[in-house]
Amino acid sequence: MSEKNGLPTWDSLLPLVLKYLSNKDGVSIRKIDFDVAESLNLPDDLRYKTSSKYSDVLIENRVGWAISDLYLSGALERPSRGIYKITNLGKELSKLDDSELTEDKLHSQPAYIAHQKELSERNKQINDDDEYDVVDDISHRTLRYNNEIASKLLKIIQEAKPTFFERLVVDLLSKMGYKGENGSAEVTPPTNDGGIDGIINQDPLGTNTVYIQAKRYKSDNIVQRPAIEGFYGALSSKHADRGVFITTSKFSNGAKSTAKNFSIVLIDGIQLTNLMLQYHVGVQVKKHLDLFEIDEDFFED
Repeated sequence: MSEKNGLPTWDSLLPLVLKYLSNKDGVSIRKIDFDVAESLNLPDDLRYKTSSKYSDVLIENRVGWAISDLYLSGALERPSRGIYKITNLGKELSKLDDSELTEDKLHSQPAYIAHQKELSERNKQINDDDEYDVVDDISHRTLRYNNEIASKLLKIIQEAKPTFFERLVVDLLSKMGYKGENGSAEVTPPTNDGGIDGIINQDPLGTNTVYIQAKRYKSDNIVQRPAIEGFYGALSSKHADRGVFITTSKFSNGAKSTAKNFSIVLIDGIQLTNLMLQYHVGVQVKKHLDLFEIDEDFFED
């Protein structure tokens, strides 16, 4: 088992996490972190060694990183919030010798490759700058980090229940101000919803209403034009002139063109998670930084 600072590296913990979950139905991430760390039988000075910057226990953090990469690679699934269980792929990987279950092996899995491709698309907006600037560097690093969080967020949403996704999008649009000061927001019943998943009344009387359709799809399940036409039909039955169609995947060009003609707002998976970060839905601020510059006016006579 490879080590760093006297502790096992995160990738060397991959076989232990899979072995631990091999005969369990679903375990919380906190329990996995603790139990796998305990199984190493480390001396107390290493078992409870913390980061120089934070109070987090290093070895438990490394178990957490192993869980994260196993999840992104499809070896683990998340049946509910904070709960992980092994998948069929994970069971196959667990049969490998420990020396074969490496970071490279994990990162060669199709699910991880797809995740990296999506992350790369998010990072296209970052341009390399030959001239180093500390503010730009921090901004770029922050953007990359947040893009990673957004990609993980999207994967979690795609594996959640459809009813959870419907509540999520209604909460998000409310947080964005669509509900107004005295308006209301509701998720429609799962049966006989008439193609409408959520309704937001922007005022107490409901004179301005926004109708929502939410489709929780995998990234490769592209929303096509018929889905937009169907939503328009549902809007017409309500005599509505405004609607928002939200998906965890993407829209085809035909779907985009049709939505534009029908005045339907489209939000795809990347826009969705960016908005969730912007309006702090499903996430919380991890750290706040203050960057200072000289106030030249203060020193003027």
